[in-house]
Amino acid sequence: MIILGSCSSLSLPPFNFFLINFFTFSIFFIFLFKKSVQNESKKSFFYYGWLFGFGYFSTNLYWITISLTFDKNFNFLIPIALVVIPAFLGLFYALITLIFYIVNKKNILSAFFLFSLLFGLIEFVRGIILTGFPWNLIVYSFSKNLDFISIISIIGTYSLNLIVISLFTVPALFIFKKSKKEIIVCIIFILLPILFILYGNFQENKYINKTLKENPYTIRLIGSNITLDRFYNNIQTEVVINELISISSPEKGRKILFIWPEGIIPNTYQDQLILYDDIIKKHFDENHLLGLGINRREINTNRNKFFNSFSMFDNKLNLIDSYDKINLVPFGEFIPFENILNKIGFKAITNDFGSFSRGNKRKIFQLEKSNQQIKFLPLICYEIIYSGYLTDNFNFNFILNISEDGWFGKSIGPDQHFSHSIFRAIENGKHLLRSSNNGMAAIINPLGQIEKKIDYGETGYIDFNNRRDLDKTIFSTFGNSIFITLILLYIFLIFSFNRFSDE
Repeated sequence: MIILGSCSSLSLPPFNFFLINFFTFSIFFIFLFKKSVQNESKKSFFYYGWLFGFGYFSTNLYWITISLTFDKNFNFLIPIALVVIPAFLGLFYALITLIFYIVNKKNILSAFFLFSLLFGLIEFVRGIILTGFPWNLIVYSFSKNLDFISIISIIGTYSLNLIVISLFTVPALFIFKKSKKEIIVCIIFILLPILFILYGNFQENKYINKTLKENPYTIRLIGSNITLDRFYNNIQTEVVINELISISSPEKGRKILFIWPEGIIPNTYQDQLILYDDIIKKHFDENHLLGLGINRREINTNRNKFFNSFSMFDNKLNLIDSYDKINLVPFGEFIPFENILNKIGFKAITNDFGSFSRGNKRKIFQLEKSNQQIKFLPLICYEIIYSGYLTDNFNFNFILNISEDGWFGKSIGPDQHFSHSIFRAIENGKHLLRSSNNGMAAIINPLGQIEKKIDYGETGYIDFNNRRDLDKTIFSTFGNSIFITLILLYIFLIFSFNRFSDE
């Protein structure tokens, strides 16, 4: 089981060998179905799922331990994280196989839909429970197959995740076929990808025929490789700012919004950035705006609060607007049960002041020029991995994601993180702009196509000057309620095929 789970990791970015899942999931299902017929114990089934999950997560999330290498105080946690995190996530897959054993009626079609339903449903639970960790869903194996995943603009990522689990398990259903019903179900799941691809081609033609609109501001996205040592070795703030200005290549007289990555300025809070206005004013003029990730603090007599924020400034470093991150990284940006865990030495990885506070609400930023306006929704780093309602206000033109991917090191982590951006762009039918330090900066269009990119390890900028706007997607209107509808359909099929087998 560990080997099967480990092999499935190869289907994820950056490898995307999705074909391997047709073998791993089919073999996994065949094994479980045969063992359930033989009345194997509940305990055994629990371990089967856990072993598959441990193999899967230990091989595709090993990079989490890299974030513990930057501070020697965290070194003792490396072997613990290497085992405990995949062991914990493996419990979700153990729950799948345990429920499968309890509920399974020994009918092959019911078992097929039950297996898929449990997998899809538990993956959804994993994405929302305890702040949620929807990383490396099985569907991300198709992150390079844009025509196929274009259907998420209607049904969303979790719905497609459920369907592809069924798709990967179809070979097992064909092997166990006993009647025409199994053949018909196999044919349906073979035809679905064809229908999805046809829809993807339709969306592409629709997008190409949209009017090309010029943005009132050029949005200049920075891709940089400034070391994380800036947080630990007291690198001078001026050095980092000057390096970012050099990469940005300001052009006097041109309307440009410069976007710098998350938490890029060391040893400086939002209210302290004004101390460096002489550097900015030397290179930026009144046509320029600056957006960047920078920590914000609120000082009061009771308790100081700190926020991971995206802030926008004018060329004199006057604050125009700010957004505080809502979805914080557990143990990275906040410590669960902080009062207890602090006593035994736990602290947040990315700062030395304790946990960040959460923001209250997502905020739309607006730029105007000559009665033209452009609106964007900022998401900070980890917030890009969540599928569902991004905001109640859909009146914006693009999504902006800033990130610091240095915590992943030279691993598969940056590729996995980047793939989520593709899915969010398609789901919402919006351009997604990404600025990253030690990662990938890119302009991704509403079809998930990468129009411009600064690859991992490279430095520079890319400009977003014009765009085509798609209509509001069905998924952005209904969100994951579509996933709930699909769950009900699967439940209906499970009970229906059980009834047919009893007659």
